[in-house]
Amino acid sequence: MMVHIHYELSLVVGSIAVALIVSYFAISIEQLLFKGLRKELEKIVLLGSGATLGAAIWCMHFVGMLACEFPAPYYFDYPLTVLSYFIAFVASTFAIWLNNRPYLSLVRLVLGSFLMGLAITGMHYVGMMGLIVEGYKPRYNVLLVLSSIFIAISGTGLTFWLSFKYKNNIQQKILFKTAISLMMALSIIGMHYTGMAAVRWDKGDHALFEGVIASQQGILFFSVIFVTSLILMAAFVVAMMDQRLEERSRQLFKLNQELVNQALQDSLTKLPNRSFLNEYAATLFSSHEYHHQKLAFLYIDLDQFKTVNDGFGHHVGDQLLVQMTARIHRKLSNNEKLLRIGGDEFLLIIERASLEHTVDLAEQILLTIQERFVIAWKEINISASIGIAMFPEHGQNLQDLLMNADAAMLNSKFQGRNTYSIYNYCVQQEEIKSQSRLINELYKAVEEQQFVLFYQPKFTCQDYQICGVEALIRWQHPHLGLLGPNMFIRGAEQTGLIIQMGYWVIEEALKQIQIWEKAGRNFFPIAVNLSAIQFEHKHLFSTLEKLFEKYPIQPQHLMLEVTESIAMHHIDSTIETFRKLRDMGIQLSIDDFGTGHSSFLYLKNLPVNELKIDRGFISDLKPNSKDEMILESIIQLAIKLGLTVTVEGVEHQQQADILKRLGSQQLQGYLLAMPMPIEQLEKMPLLLK
Repeated sequence: MMVHIHYELSLVVGSIAVALIVSYFAISIEQLLFKGLRKELEKIVLLGSGATLGAAIWCMHFVGMLACEFPAPYYFDYPLTVLSYFIAFVASTFAIWLNNRPYLSLVRLVLGSFLMGLAITGMHYVGMMGLIVEGYKPRYNVLLVLSSIFIAISGTGLTFWLSFKYKNNIQQKILFKTAISLMMALSIIGMHYTGMAAVRWDKGDHALFEGVIASQQGILFFSVIFVTSLILMAAFVVAMMDQRLEERSRQLFKLNQELVNQALQDSLTKLPNRSFLNEYAATLFSSHEYHHQKLAFLYIDLDQFKTVNDGFGHHVGDQLLVQMTARIHRKLSNNEKLLRIGGDEFLLIIERASLEHTVDLAEQILLTIQERFVIAWKEINISASIGIAMFPEHGQNLQDLLMNADAAMLNSKFQGRNTYSIYNYCVQQEEIKSQSRLINELYKAVEEQQFVLFYQPKFTCQDYQICGVEALIRWQHPHLGLLGPNMFIRGAEQTGLIIQMGYWVIEEALKQIQIWEKAGRNFFPIAVNLSAIQFEHKHLFSTLEKLFEKYPIQPQHLMLEVTESIAMHHIDSTIETFRKLRDMGIQLSIDDFGTGHSSFLYLKNLPVNELKIDRGFISDLKPNSKDEMILESIIQLAIKLGLTVTVEGVEHQQQADILKRLGSQQLQGYLLAMPMPIEQLEKMPLLLK
């Protein structure tokens, strides 16, 4: 005898209503309970919410079971019934926890769907095991059981996916919550009634009560369930693929954010950089202009930081910058921002600043930087110079404020370093700014070769005959006119442009030597000054060799002048360099002799041709003076060493007469000739009357 399953309609409707309410509660639980919740209460609320939600799902399940009319009296096995609730509690707690995560990865979606789906089906079938129908045993249709599992897994997976995909949609929040609730309720209801359709009750060897699968309607019902399972599984696969794409998009977005942060952040100290400064300043000025508030710009430059890199290595220098940044950060408040704008240059911007607080903070920073650093078991001491510019008093825009703060910082260095200066317009600071502009224009000058050579002759002391010339560089500035080397040589050394400029001077000198050799003009040798950077340049010899190949001249017609301080800096390497230059046939001269830490003991080992005595020895030269006695000793000793003695800076006839009497061989100075263009030089007679 076959009996169809019948359901109490009111209880079925009640179970569906419970499922809908429970589902809506489940997706609202995060908003209701976890928003703004203190960290220490999260676990307690999570367990309480899981227990409540588990009880609701459990009740829906048993209401659905009670809606079914069984063929005999029945009762529930309490341990199994309690176990089914425990499974519902664990599943609900897991669902709430998963819904509270910041994002849903593909792995988390798949695992969460399987665990939640299996937990719901586990609760159902454990509850069915706890249902005891007197005289009957349950038998299950495997295909329908699998379909119920598929429905549970797919439905919960789709629910999780929809929940995370639209959890931040504010405009249509209620609509999406309702849709997600329907999906979750469909999963629970579909799984429950598919599971109920899968069971049949046997009495002995006869199936007196079977599920609807035994009827023709049941076959149709099975087909519907099977197709529904396939649709849900397909939708779940699509959801997984979408989640995968979303995860990759999130990864790409994260990488893009990292790239943006790198563009606005210094890689070493993790401080904001110049790019950030430009964006930050736009907002900063507009807000402070509106509120009429002051800003302070502190330009911080480490004193002689290059010596740390040279003495201990760049890795130690980098660690010093990192440690110093951390020290300064501990002194700052929320309205104070530190930026790195150069190698050892930092900028501190103070919002809503007062001059008193700014000065006090500058003093604190100086004391902080002065404290000993220990890096790689090495003790390092360093100081800083700070320049302060205030908005709006010292500038109305970022460029002016930075320039003025930089000028104030340079003023701190002129005062002896390890101090701060507040910007104050004066002629000196205007000169500093002019120097900064000139340094910036030097790059274009080198590129366009805006330089010319002037020549100052040297004369024999006995008859005032030209015995050589010194090539002196001048800058033909397009707006400022002809500039002397005192205006730009220091900047060229700071920027490294001195190397290119130095080789340009040598090449121009070789060109002129070649012209004079062909014309038979004897203004030789042409002396060219070598800077310290160029003297130690690794390509000095190879460059000279290439230039001699390009301009075939007699090498002795070229003389290279090196100051005494440069020559005596590393005496052993200097001797080796001089010997190589002499082997090339180039004449050598020690310039500014007597201004440095000279030693006649070293002088005898230097393979040089000429000794140029600094003008400082003759500025107050008078007959029978101590200067005369010192000069006589230097001149006579140099001559005995086989050197040609040239005295520079001769401006008065009395100086020339005394030098002639002391035995000097060559003179150079304004008394005899000033530096002049090549055209004027070539018009001069070789012998002065």
